[in-house]
Amino acid sequence: MDVVVELERARDAFACQAWSDAYTALSQADREEPLAPDDLVRLATAAYLVGRDDESVAATERAHHAYLGLGATAPAVRCAFWAAMPLLLRGETARGGGWLARAQRLLEECGLDCVERGYVLVPQGLRRVHKDPRAAYALFGEAAAIGERFGDRDLEALARHGQGRALVYAGEPAAGTALLDEAMVAVSSGRLSPLVTGIVYCSVIEACEELFDLRRAQEWTAALSHWCSAQPDLVPYRGQCLIHRSHVLQMHGAWPDALDEARRARERLAGTPGRAVLGMALYQEAELYRVRGAFARSEEAYRRAGACGHRAQPGLALMWLAQGRVDAAAAAIRGALEETPDRLRRARLLAPYAEIMLAAGDVPAAREAADELTRTAAELDAPLLAAVAAHARGAVLLAEDEPGAALDALREAGGIWDGIDAPYDRARTRVLLGLARRRLGDEGTARLELDAARQVFRELGAATDLAGLDALTRAGPGGGTGLSPREIEVLRLVATGRTNHAIAADLVLSEKTVARHLSNIFGKLGLSSRAAATAYAYEHGLVARRWAE
Repeated sequence: MDVVVELERARDAFACQAWSDAYTALSQADREEPLAPDDLVRLATAAYLVGRDDESVAATERAHHAYLGLGATAPAVRCAFWAAMPLLLRGETARGGGWLARAQRLLEECGLDCVERGYVLVPQGLRRVHKDPRAAYALFGEAAAIGERFGDRDLEALARHGQGRALVYAGEPAAGTALLDEAMVAVSSGRLSPLVTGIVYCSVIEACEELFDLRRAQEWTAALSHWCSAQPDLVPYRGQCLIHRSHVLQMHGAWPDALDEARRARERLAGTPGRAVLGMALYQEAELYRVRGAFARSEEAYRRAGACGHRAQPGLALMWLAQGRVDAAAAAIRGALEETPDRLRRARLLAPYAEIMLAAGDVPAAREAADELTRTAAELDAPLLAAVAAHARGAVLLAEDEPGAALDALREAGGIWDGIDAPYDRARTRVLLGLARRRLGDEGTARLELDAARQVFRELGAATDLAGLDALTRAGPGGGTGLSPREIEVLRLVATGRTNHAIAADLVLSEKTVARHLSNIFGKLGLSSRAAATAYAYEHGLVARRWAE
Protein backbone atom coordinates (compact mmCIF):
# COMPACT_ATOMS: atom_id res chain seq x y z
CA MET A 1 0.00 0.00 0.00
CA ASP A 2 2.86 2.39 0.85
CA VAL A 3 4.36 1.81 -2.60
CA VAL A 4 1.03 2.63 -4.26
CA VAL A 5 0.77 5.87 -2.27
CA GLU A 6 4.36 6.75 -3.07
CA LEU A 7 3.75 6.15 -6.78
CA GLU A 8 0.63 8.31 -6.80
CA ARG A 9 2.55 11.09 -5.09
CA ALA A 10 5.38 10.71 -7.62
CA ARG A 11 3.01 10.82 -10.60
CA ASP A 12 1.27 13.92 -9.22
CA ALA A 13 4.63 15.64 -8.76
CA PHE A 14 5.60 14.71 -12.32
CA ALA A 15 2.32 16.09 -13.69
CA CYS A 16 2.95 19.35 -11.79
CA GLN A 17 6.51 19.58 -13.19
CA ALA A 18 7.99 19.37 -9.69
CA TRP A 19 10.95 17.46 -11.04
CA SER A 20 12.99 17.05 -7.86
CA ASP A 21 9.98 15.76 -5.93
CA ALA A 22 9.08 13.43 -8.78
CA TYR A 23 12.62 12.12 -9.04
CA THR A 24 12.91 11.53 -5.29
CA ALA A 25 9.53 9.80 -5.01
CA LEU A 26 10.02 7.63 -8.09
CA SER A 27 13.50 6.62 -6.94
CA GLN A 28 12.14 5.69 -3.52
CA ALA A 29 9.31 3.65 -5.02
CA ASP A 30 11.75 1.91 -7.36
CA ARG A 31 13.94 0.89 -4.43
CA GLU A 32 10.97 -0.70 -2.70
CA GLU A 33 9.58 -2.39 -5.78
CA PRO A 34 10.85 -2.24 -9.40
CA LEU A 35 8.89 0.28 -11.41
CA ALA A 36 6.69 -0.59 -14.38
CA PRO A 37 8.04 0.66 -17.74
CA ASP A 38 5.75 3.75 -17.89
CA ASP A 39 7.01 4.86 -14.48
CA LEU A 40 10.59 4.13 -15.50
CA VAL A 41 10.08 6.58 -18.37
CA ARG A 42 8.87 9.17 -15.84
CA LEU A 43 11.91 8.46 -13.66
CA ALA A 44 14.25 8.83 -16.64
CA THR A 45 12.64 12.15 -17.62
CA ALA A 46 12.71 13.57 -14.09
CA ALA A 47 16.32 12.45 -13.59
CA TYR A 48 17.38 14.14 -16.82
CA LEU A 49 15.61 17.39 -15.93
CA VAL A 50 17.31 17.63 -12.52
CA GLY A 51 20.73 16.97 -14.06
CA ARG A 52 21.20 13.29 -13.15
CA ASP A 53 22.12 12.14 -16.63
CA ASP A 54 23.64 8.76 -15.76
CA GLU A 55 20.56 7.75 -13.79
CA SER A 56 18.36 8.97 -16.62
CA VAL A 57 20.20 6.78 -19.12
CA ALA A 58 19.98 3.77 -16.78
CA ALA A 59 16.22 4.22 -16.31
CA THR A 60 15.69 4.65 -20.04
CA GLU A 61 17.57 1.43 -20.75
CA ARG A 62 15.52 -0.44 -18.15
CA ALA A 63 12.28 0.90 -19.63
CA HIS A 64 13.41 -0.13 -23.12
CA HIS A 65 14.09 -3.71 -22.04
CA ALA A 66 10.93 -3.86 -19.92
CA TYR A 67 8.79 -2.87 -22.91
CA LEU A 68 10.52 -5.46 -25.07
CA GLY A 69 9.80 -8.07 -22.40
CA LEU A 70 6.12 -7.19 -22.66
CA GLY A 71 6.21 -7.38 -26.47
CA ALA A 72 5.59 -3.61 -26.72
CA THR A 73 7.99 -2.77 -29.56
CA ALA A 74 6.78 0.77 -30.33
CA PRO A 75 7.39 2.22 -26.83
CA ALA A 76 10.69 0.31 -26.69
CA VAL A 77 11.73 2.10 -29.88
CA ARG A 78 10.64 5.43 -28.33
CA CYS A 79 12.93 4.70 -25.37
CA ALA A 80 15.81 3.92 -27.74
CA PHE A 81 15.23 7.28 -29.44
CA TRP A 82 15.33 9.16 -26.12
CA ALA A 83 18.42 7.24 -25.07
CA ALA A 84 20.10 8.38 -28.29
CA MET A 85 19.09 12.05 -28.47
CA PRO A 86 20.92 13.44 -25.39
CA LEU A 87 24.03 11.50 -26.40
CA LEU A 88 23.94 12.85 -29.95
CA LEU A 89 23.28 16.42 -28.83
CA ARG A 90 26.38 16.40 -26.66
CA GLY A 91 28.56 14.79 -29.32
CA GLU A 92 28.64 11.14 -28.18
CA THR A 93 27.88 9.87 -31.66
CA ALA A 94 29.05 6.26 -31.18
CA ARG A 95 26.74 5.49 -28.23
CA GLY A 96 23.92 7.57 -29.67
CA GLY A 97 24.28 5.93 -33.06
CA GLY A 98 24.16 2.51 -31.42
CA TRP A 99 20.79 3.26 -29.84
CA LEU A 100 19.44 4.57 -33.15
CA ALA A 101 20.64 1.46 -35.00
CA ARG A 102 18.79 -0.65 -32.43
CA ALA A 103 15.62 1.41 -32.87
CA GLN A 104 15.75 1.04 -36.66
CA ARG A 105 16.41 -2.69 -36.46
CA LEU A 106 13.42 -3.21 -34.17
CA LEU A 107 11.15 -1.25 -36.52
CA GLU A 108 12.32 -3.29 -39.50
CA GLU A 109 11.80 -6.58 -37.69
CA CYS A 110 8.29 -5.80 -36.40
CA GLY A 111 6.99 -4.05 -39.53
CA LEU A 112 4.72 -1.80 -37.43
CA ASP A 113 3.20 1.35 -38.90
CA CYS A 114 3.78 3.57 -35.86
CA VAL A 115 4.70 7.13 -34.99
CA GLU A 116 8.13 5.98 -33.81
CA ARG A 117 9.11 5.62 -37.47
CA GLY A 118 8.97 9.41 -37.62
CA TYR A 119 11.04 9.85 -34.49
CA VAL A 120 13.98 7.89 -35.87
CA LEU A 121 14.03 10.16 -38.94
CA VAL A 122 14.78 13.23 -36.78
CA PRO A 123 18.40 12.34 -35.88
CA GLN A 124 18.98 11.29 -39.49
CA GLY A 125 17.97 14.81 -40.52
CA LEU A 126 20.15 16.37 -37.83
CA ARG A 127 23.18 14.50 -39.17
CA ARG A 128 22.65 15.98 -42.64
CA VAL A 129 21.43 19.50 -41.81
CA HIS A 130 24.82 21.18 -42.33
CA LYS A 131 26.29 19.07 -45.13
CA ASP A 132 23.14 18.39 -47.17
CA PRO A 133 20.31 20.65 -45.94
CA ARG A 134 17.99 19.70 -48.80
CA ALA A 135 18.18 16.01 -47.90
CA ALA A 136 17.70 16.93 -44.25
CA TYR A 137 14.64 19.01 -45.13
CA ALA A 138 13.11 16.01 -46.91
CA LEU A 139 13.73 13.72 -43.92
CA PHE A 140 12.24 16.23 -41.49
CA GLY A 141 9.26 16.66 -43.84
CA GLU A 142 8.63 12.92 -43.81
CA ALA A 143 8.84 12.92 -40.00
CA ALA A 144 6.41 15.86 -39.78
CA ALA A 145 3.90 14.06 -41.99
CA ILE A 146 4.06 10.98 -39.75
CA GLY A 147 3.62 13.15 -36.66
CA GLU A 148 0.61 14.86 -38.18
CA ARG A 149 -0.96 11.55 -39.21
CA PHE A 150 -0.63 10.13 -35.69
CA GLY A 151 -1.46 13.41 -33.92
CA ASP A 152 1.90 13.51 -32.13
CA ARG A 153 2.60 17.17 -31.26
CA ASP A 154 6.14 16.45 -30.01
CA LEU A 155 7.23 14.88 -33.28
CA GLU A 156 5.58 17.60 -35.36
CA ALA A 157 7.38 20.34 -33.43
CA LEU A 158 10.77 18.60 -33.64
CA ALA A 159 10.34 18.01 -37.37
CA ARG A 160 9.05 21.51 -38.26
CA HIS A 161 11.89 23.11 -36.33
CA GLY A 162 14.31 20.79 -38.15
CA GLN A 163 12.85 21.84 -41.49
CA GLY A 164 13.30 25.47 -40.52
CA ARG A 165 16.96 25.03 -39.67
CA ALA A 166 17.53 23.07 -42.88
CA LEU A 167 16.07 25.89 -44.98
CA VAL A 168 18.25 28.42 -43.18
CA TYR A 169 21.36 26.41 -44.04
CA ALA A 170 20.08 25.95 -47.60
CA GLY A 171 20.09 29.73 -48.06
CA GLU A 172 16.36 30.40 -47.53
CA PRO A 173 16.31 32.30 -44.22
CA ALA A 174 12.83 33.82 -44.63
CA ALA A 175 11.16 30.46 -45.27
CA GLY A 176 13.29 28.88 -42.54
CA THR A 177 12.35 31.42 -39.86
CA ALA A 178 8.67 31.02 -40.77
CA LEU A 179 8.90 27.31 -39.92
CA LEU A 180 10.88 28.06 -36.76
CA ASP A 181 8.11 30.45 -35.69
CA GLU A 182 5.55 27.72 -36.38
CA ALA A 183 7.45 25.31 -34.14
CA MET A 184 7.68 27.95 -31.42
CA VAL A 185 3.91 28.49 -31.49
CA ALA A 186 3.55 24.81 -30.57
CA VAL A 187 6.20 25.19 -27.85
CA SER A 188 4.59 28.26 -26.29
CA SER A 189 1.20 26.50 -26.18
CA GLY A 190 2.48 24.41 -23.25
CA ARG A 191 1.24 21.19 -24.86
CA LEU A 192 4.63 19.63 -25.59
CA SER A 193 6.72 17.41 -23.35
CA PRO A 194 9.44 19.18 -21.34
CA LEU A 195 12.24 17.44 -23.25
CA VAL A 196 10.95 18.57 -26.64
CA THR A 197 10.13 22.04 -25.31
CA GLY A 198 13.70 22.55 -24.07
CA ILE A 199 15.31 21.18 -27.23
CA VAL A 200 13.26 23.36 -29.57
CA TYR A 201 13.62 26.50 -27.44
CA CYS A 202 17.41 26.28 -27.36
CA SER A 203 17.76 25.28 -31.00
CA VAL A 204 15.52 28.06 -32.30
CA ILE A 205 17.31 30.73 -30.24
CA GLU A 206 20.63 29.41 -31.55
CA ALA A 207 19.28 29.69 -35.11
CA CYS A 208 18.14 33.28 -34.47
CA GLU A 209 21.61 34.18 -33.24
CA GLU A 210 23.19 32.54 -36.28
CA LEU A 211 20.90 34.67 -38.46
CA PHE A 212 21.70 37.84 -36.47
CA ASP A 213 17.94 38.06 -35.86
CA LEU A 214 18.10 40.05 -32.65
CA ARG A 215 14.35 40.64 -32.32
CA ARG A 216 13.46 36.96 -32.43
CA ALA A 217 16.42 35.98 -30.26
CA GLN A 218 15.33 38.44 -27.56
CA GLU A 219 11.68 37.40 -27.77
CA TRP A 220 12.34 33.68 -27.49
CA THR A 221 15.05 34.15 -24.85
CA ALA A 222 12.50 35.97 -22.69
CA ALA A 223 10.03 33.13 -23.22
CA LEU A 224 12.66 30.50 -22.37
CA SER A 225 13.58 32.45 -19.21
CA HIS A 226 9.93 32.44 -18.14
CA TRP A 227 9.61 28.71 -18.83
CA CYS A 228 12.75 27.93 -16.84
CA SER A 229 11.69 30.20 -13.95
CA ALA A 230 8.43 28.27 -13.63
CA GLN A 231 10.47 25.09 -12.99
CA PRO A 232 13.12 25.94 -10.37
CA ASP A 233 14.52 22.39 -10.36
CA LEU A 234 15.29 22.46 -14.07
CA VAL A 235 18.99 21.97 -14.93
CA PRO A 236 19.61 21.08 -18.63
CA TYR A 237 18.17 24.17 -20.34
CA ARG A 238 18.75 26.79 -17.66
CA GLY A 239 22.45 27.01 -18.51
CA GLN A 240 21.71 27.71 -22.19
CA CYS A 241 19.08 30.23 -21.12
CA LEU A 242 21.63 32.12 -19.03
CA ILE A 243 24.07 32.22 -21.96
CA HIS A 244 21.42 33.65 -24.28
CA ARG A 245 20.42 36.20 -21.64
CA SER A 246 24.06 37.20 -21.31
CA HIS A 247 24.25 37.86 -25.06
CA VAL A 248 21.20 40.12 -24.92
CA LEU A 249 22.45 42.01 -21.85
CA GLN A 250 25.87 42.53 -23.43
CA MET A 251 24.31 43.94 -26.59
CA HIS A 252 22.32 46.46 -24.56
CA GLY A 253 25.34 47.58 -22.53
CA ALA A 254 24.52 45.84 -19.21
CA TRP A 255 27.99 44.30 -18.99
CA PRO A 256 28.12 43.54 -15.24
CA ASP A 257 24.79 41.71 -15.47
CA ALA A 258 25.91 39.93 -18.63
CA LEU A 259 29.08 38.74 -16.91
CA ASP A 260 27.07 37.53 -13.91
CA GLU A 261 24.79 35.49 -16.19
CA ALA A 262 27.78 34.00 -18.05
CA ARG A 263 29.42 33.00 -14.78
CA ARG A 264 26.20 31.47 -13.48
CA ALA A 265 25.84 29.51 -16.72
CA ARG A 266 29.42 28.24 -16.44
CA GLU A 267 28.92 27.23 -12.79
CA ARG A 268 25.62 25.49 -13.55
CA LEU A 269 27.02 23.63 -16.55
CA ALA A 270 30.36 22.66 -15.00
CA GLY A 271 29.04 19.38 -13.61
CA THR A 272 26.99 18.33 -16.65
CA PRO A 273 28.12 16.07 -19.51
CA GLY A 274 27.34 18.68 -22.21
CA ARG A 275 30.87 19.98 -22.78
CA ALA A 276 29.90 21.93 -25.91
CA VAL A 277 27.39 24.04 -23.98
CA LEU A 278 29.94 24.65 -21.22
CA GLY A 279 32.28 25.87 -23.96
CA MET A 280 29.63 28.39 -25.04
CA ALA A 281 29.44 29.76 -21.48
CA LEU A 282 33.22 30.01 -21.18
CA TYR A 283 33.53 31.76 -24.55
CA GLN A 284 30.90 34.32 -23.56
CA GLU A 285 32.72 34.93 -20.28
CA ALA A 286 35.99 35.37 -22.20
CA GLU A 287 34.38 37.92 -24.53
CA LEU A 288 33.17 40.02 -21.63
CA TYR A 289 36.60 39.96 -20.00
CA ARG A 290 38.21 40.91 -23.33
CA VAL A 291 36.17 44.04 -23.96
CA ARG A 292 36.92 45.18 -20.40
CA GLY A 293 40.67 44.69 -20.90
CA ALA A 294 41.03 41.78 -18.43
CA PHE A 295 43.25 39.86 -20.82
CA ALA A 296 44.66 37.23 -18.44
CA ARG A 297 41.18 36.11 -17.42
CA SER A 298 39.99 36.34 -20.98
CA GLU A 299 42.78 34.18 -22.38
CA GLU A 300 42.20 31.53 -19.70
CA ALA A 301 38.49 31.40 -20.48
CA TYR A 302 39.19 31.13 -24.24
CA ARG A 303 41.61 28.29 -23.51
CA ARG A 304 39.04 26.43 -21.43
CA ALA A 305 36.33 27.03 -24.06
CA GLY A 306 38.63 25.51 -26.68
CA ALA A 307 39.21 22.49 -24.44
CA CYS A 308 35.43 21.97 -24.45
CA GLY A 309 35.36 21.97 -28.24
CA HIS A 310 34.22 25.58 -28.71
CA ARG A 311 36.19 27.65 -31.24
CA ALA A 312 38.19 30.43 -29.60
CA GLN A 313 37.94 32.66 -32.68
CA PRO A 314 37.33 35.43 -33.43
CA GLY A 315 37.54 36.53 -29.80
CA LEU A 316 41.08 35.33 -29.14
CA ALA A 317 42.41 37.02 -32.28
CA LEU A 318 40.73 40.28 -31.26
CA MET A 319 42.33 40.01 -27.83
CA TRP A 320 45.76 39.54 -29.42
CA LEU A 321 45.07 42.56 -31.61
CA ALA A 322 44.25 44.64 -28.53
CA GLN A 323 47.55 43.50 -27.00
CA GLY A 324 49.45 44.69 -30.09
CA ARG A 325 50.18 41.14 -31.31
CA VAL A 326 49.04 41.98 -34.83
CA ASP A 327 50.81 39.16 -36.67
CA ALA A 328 49.47 36.52 -34.30
CA ALA A 329 45.96 37.96 -34.60
CA ALA A 330 46.18 38.07 -38.40
CA ALA A 331 47.41 34.47 -38.65
CA ALA A 332 44.69 33.21 -36.31
CA ILE A 333 41.77 35.00 -37.94
CA ARG A 334 43.02 34.16 -41.43
CA GLY A 335 43.18 30.47 -40.55
CA ALA A 336 39.73 30.54 -38.92
CA LEU A 337 38.17 32.12 -42.01
CA GLU A 338 39.87 29.70 -44.40
CA GLU A 339 38.52 26.77 -42.35
CA THR A 340 34.94 28.09 -42.43
CA PRO A 341 32.99 27.52 -45.66
CA ASP A 342 29.51 28.06 -44.17
CA ARG A 343 28.34 31.59 -44.97
CA LEU A 344 26.51 32.15 -41.68
CA ARG A 345 29.53 31.13 -39.64
CA ARG A 346 31.79 33.19 -41.92
CA ALA A 347 29.59 36.21 -41.21
CA ARG A 348 30.68 36.11 -37.56
CA LEU A 349 34.34 36.13 -38.60
CA LEU A 350 34.35 38.69 -41.41
CA ALA A 351 34.09 41.91 -39.39
CA PRO A 352 36.90 40.90 -36.98
CA TYR A 353 38.90 39.73 -40.00
CA ALA A 354 38.49 43.12 -41.69
CA GLU A 355 39.47 44.95 -38.50
CA ILE A 356 42.59 42.85 -38.02
CA MET A 357 43.60 43.07 -41.68
CA LEU A 358 43.35 46.87 -41.49
CA ALA A 359 45.61 46.84 -38.44
CA ALA A 360 48.04 44.64 -40.37
CA GLY A 361 48.00 47.07 -43.31
CA ASP A 362 46.31 44.65 -45.72
CA VAL A 363 43.54 46.94 -46.99
CA PRO A 364 42.61 44.78 -50.04
CA ALA A 365 41.94 41.78 -47.80
CA ALA A 366 39.82 43.96 -45.51
CA ARG A 367 37.89 45.23 -48.54
CA GLU A 368 37.13 41.67 -49.71
CA ALA A 369 35.84 40.78 -46.24
CA ALA A 370 33.66 43.90 -46.00
CA ASP A 371 32.18 43.23 -49.44
CA GLU A 372 31.36 39.62 -48.58
CA LEU A 373 29.81 40.72 -45.30
CA THR A 374 27.69 43.32 -47.11
CA ARG A 375 26.39 40.69 -49.53
CA THR A 376 25.49 38.30 -46.72
CA ALA A 377 23.74 41.08 -44.79
CA ALA A 378 21.65 41.94 -47.87
CA GLU A 379 20.65 38.28 -48.30
CA LEU A 380 19.62 37.83 -44.66
CA ASP A 381 17.86 41.20 -44.29
CA ALA A 382 18.93 41.34 -40.63
CA PRO A 383 19.40 44.85 -39.15
CA LEU A 384 22.09 43.69 -36.73
CA LEU A 385 24.26 42.22 -39.49
CA ALA A 386 23.55 45.24 -41.71
CA ALA A 387 25.02 47.46 -38.97
CA VAL A 388 28.07 45.21 -38.60
CA ALA A 389 28.61 45.28 -42.37
CA ALA A 390 28.16 49.06 -42.63
CA HIS A 391 30.68 49.61 -39.81
CA ALA A 392 33.23 47.35 -41.52
CA ARG A 393 32.61 49.06 -44.85
CA GLY A 394 33.14 52.48 -43.26
CA ALA A 395 36.41 51.38 -41.66
CA VAL A 396 37.71 50.11 -45.01
CA LEU A 397 36.66 53.28 -46.82
CA LEU A 398 38.58 55.33 -44.26
CA ALA A 399 41.66 53.20 -44.90
CA GLU A 400 41.14 53.76 -48.65
CA ASP A 401 41.12 57.54 -47.97
CA GLU A 402 37.44 57.93 -48.89
CA PRO A 403 36.14 59.80 -45.82
CA GLY A 404 32.97 61.05 -47.54
CA ALA A 405 31.85 57.57 -48.55
CA ALA A 406 32.93 56.27 -45.14
CA LEU A 407 30.71 58.87 -43.49
CA ASP A 408 27.64 57.55 -45.33
CA ALA A 409 28.33 53.93 -44.33
CA LEU A 410 29.06 54.84 -40.73
CA ARG A 411 25.93 56.95 -40.38
CA GLU A 412 23.95 53.95 -41.64
CA ALA A 413 25.56 51.75 -39.00
CA GLY A 414 25.01 54.33 -36.25
CA GLY A 415 21.32 54.64 -37.04
CA ILE A 416 20.84 50.89 -36.75
CA TRP A 417 22.81 50.69 -33.50
CA ASP A 418 20.57 53.41 -32.05
CA GLY A 419 17.48 51.51 -33.16
CA ILE A 420 18.47 48.25 -31.49
CA ASP A 421 19.95 49.94 -28.39
CA ALA A 422 23.56 48.77 -28.78
CA PRO A 423 25.61 51.47 -27.01
CA TYR A 424 29.03 49.83 -27.26
CA ASP A 425 28.79 49.19 -30.98
CA ARG A 426 27.36 52.68 -31.46
CA ALA A 427 30.38 54.14 -29.64
CA ARG A 428 32.83 52.18 -31.78
CA THR A 429 31.12 53.54 -34.89
CA ARG A 430 31.28 57.05 -33.39
CA VAL A 431 35.07 56.75 -33.22
CA LEU A 432 35.23 56.11 -36.96
CA LEU A 433 32.73 58.89 -37.62
CA GLY A 434 35.00 61.23 -35.69
CA LEU A 435 37.99 60.23 -37.78
CA ALA A 436 36.02 60.63 -41.00
CA ARG A 437 34.83 64.11 -40.05
CA ARG A 438 38.35 65.10 -39.01
CA ARG A 439 39.68 64.10 -42.42
CA LEU A 440 36.95 66.17 -44.03
CA GLY A 441 38.11 69.16 -42.00
CA ASP A 442 35.15 69.21 -39.59
CA GLU A 443 37.21 69.17 -36.41
CA GLY A 444 34.39 70.46 -34.16
CA THR A 445 31.94 67.67 -35.02
CA ALA A 446 34.79 65.15 -34.94
CA ARG A 447 35.55 66.14 -31.37
CA LEU A 448 31.87 65.75 -30.40
CA GLU A 449 31.77 62.22 -31.87
CA LEU A 450 34.99 61.18 -30.12
CA ASP A 451 33.93 62.69 -26.78
CA ALA A 452 30.56 60.88 -26.97
CA ALA A 453 32.34 57.58 -27.68
CA ARG A 454 34.76 58.17 -24.80
CA GLN A 455 31.87 58.73 -22.39
CA VAL A 456 30.20 55.43 -23.36
CA PHE A 457 33.47 53.52 -23.11
CA ARG A 458 34.02 54.92 -19.61
CA GLU A 459 30.48 54.05 -18.49
CA LEU A 460 30.79 50.50 -19.81
CA GLY A 461 34.32 49.93 -18.55
CA ALA A 462 35.56 49.27 -22.09
CA ALA A 463 39.20 49.71 -21.11
CA THR A 464 40.68 48.51 -24.40
CA ASP A 465 38.59 50.82 -26.56
CA LEU A 466 39.18 53.73 -24.19
CA ALA A 467 42.96 53.25 -24.44
CA GLY A 468 42.73 53.03 -28.23
CA LEU A 469 40.68 56.21 -28.38
CA ASP A 470 43.18 58.03 -26.17
CA ALA A 471 45.97 56.89 -28.49
CA LEU A 472 44.06 58.25 -31.48
CA THR A 473 43.58 61.57 -29.73
CA ARG A 474 47.29 61.79 -28.94
CA ALA A 475 48.00 61.04 -32.59
CA GLY A 476 46.02 64.12 -33.59
CA PRO A 477 48.58 65.63 -35.98
CA GLY A 478 48.23 62.61 -38.24
CA GLY A 479 44.48 62.63 -38.01
CA GLY A 480 43.85 64.27 -41.37
CA THR A 481 46.29 62.18 -43.34
CA GLY A 482 44.26 59.01 -43.71
CA LEU A 483 46.89 57.08 -41.74
CA SER A 484 45.80 54.50 -39.20
CA PRO A 485 47.21 54.71 -35.64
CA ARG A 486 49.57 51.82 -36.45
CA GLU A 487 50.79 53.53 -39.62
CA ILE A 488 51.50 56.70 -37.61
CA GLU A 489 53.58 54.61 -35.19
CA VAL A 490 55.56 53.14 -38.08
CA LEU A 491 56.08 56.58 -39.64
CA ARG A 492 57.39 57.96 -36.36
CA LEU A 493 59.88 55.13 -36.04
CA VAL A 494 61.02 55.52 -39.65
CA ALA A 495 61.71 59.18 -38.88
CA THR A 496 64.04 58.16 -36.03
CA GLY A 497 66.18 56.18 -38.49
CA ARG A 498 65.08 52.69 -37.51
CA THR A 499 65.25 49.88 -40.07
CA ASN A 500 62.29 47.65 -40.90
CA HIS A 501 63.87 44.95 -38.77
CA ALA A 502 64.13 47.30 -35.76
CA ILE A 503 60.59 48.61 -36.24
CA ALA A 504 59.28 45.04 -36.38
CA ALA A 505 61.04 44.28 -33.09
CA ASP A 506 59.74 47.45 -31.42
CA LEU A 507 56.11 46.91 -32.46
CA VAL A 508 56.13 43.08 -32.29
CA LEU A 509 55.34 42.75 -36.00
CA SER A 510 56.85 40.82 -38.86
CA GLU A 511 59.10 42.67 -41.31
CA LYS A 512 56.60 41.83 -44.03
CA THR A 513 53.85 43.66 -42.11
CA VAL A 514 56.12 46.67 -41.55
CA ALA A 515 56.88 46.78 -45.29
CA ARG A 516 53.15 46.70 -46.04
CA HIS A 517 52.54 49.57 -43.63
CA LEU A 518 55.30 51.58 -45.32
CA SER A 519 53.79 50.94 -48.74
CA ASN A 520 50.42 52.21 -47.48
CA ILE A 521 52.05 55.28 -45.89
CA PHE A 522 53.88 56.17 -49.09
CA GLY A 523 50.70 55.77 -51.12
CA LYS A 524 48.47 57.82 -48.80
CA LEU A 525 50.99 60.65 -48.39
CA GLY A 526 52.24 60.65 -51.96
CA LEU A 527 55.82 59.93 -50.87
CA SER A 528 58.49 57.88 -52.61
CA SER A 529 61.27 57.34 -50.05
CA ARG A 530 62.10 56.94 -46.38
CA ALA A 531 63.83 60.34 -46.47
CA ALA A 532 60.64 62.00 -47.69
CA ALA A 533 58.66 60.18 -44.99
CA THR A 534 61.12 61.40 -42.35
CA ALA A 535 60.80 64.98 -43.56
CA TYR A 536 57.00 64.68 -43.49
CA ALA A 537 57.03 63.38 -39.92
CA TYR A 538 59.19 66.29 -38.70
CA GLU A 539 57.15 68.88 -40.62
CA HIS A 540 53.90 67.64 -39.07
CA GLY A 541 55.21 67.33 -35.51
CA LEU A 542 54.91 63.55 -35.33
CA VAL A 543 58.42 62.90 -34.04
CA ALA A 544 58.46 65.75 -31.56
CA ARG A 545 55.14 64.66 -30.13
CA ARG A 546 56.30 61.06 -29.90
CA TRP A 547 59.37 61.82 -27.79
CA ALA A 548 57.75 64.61 -25.78
CA GLU A 549 55.36 61.98 -24.43
